[in-house]
Amino acid sequence: VQLQASGGGLVQAGGSLRLSCAASGRTVNRYVSTWFRQASGKEREFVAGISWSGGRIYYGDSVKGRFTISRDNAKNTMSLQMNSLKPEDTAVYYCAIGRVGSVYPTATDMDYWGKGTLVTVSS
Repeated sequence: VQLQASGGGLVQAGGSLRLSCAASGRTVNRYVSTWFRQASGKEREFVAGISWSGGRIYYGDSVKGRFTISRDNAKNTMSLQMNSLKPEDTAVYYCAIGRVGSVYPTATDMDYWGKGTLVTVSS
């Protein structure tokens, strides 16, 4: 399975960006889809997770109320709508999927990773 993240870029504080992630290679049935991020010099951080059905969603505390995760199983894609961006949201954002029971998994739980897309928020 290959994951390709896109949509990163430079945005001013208070602005919005939408990240997308497309899966290819084979069907990814029943995978939990997630977004993680890693800022320079920091550990990889969970951002958001969504179950296969979309019925369970979880957000990291730092993005609750500002970010929205979604998925389209028919298209094998998932997205992360990021609003009210802050400079502390600056990081490389990674999409990842895994056959896990939780929508709040750790990075080591995930089976496949995209290469990441850089989001830079200027103050």
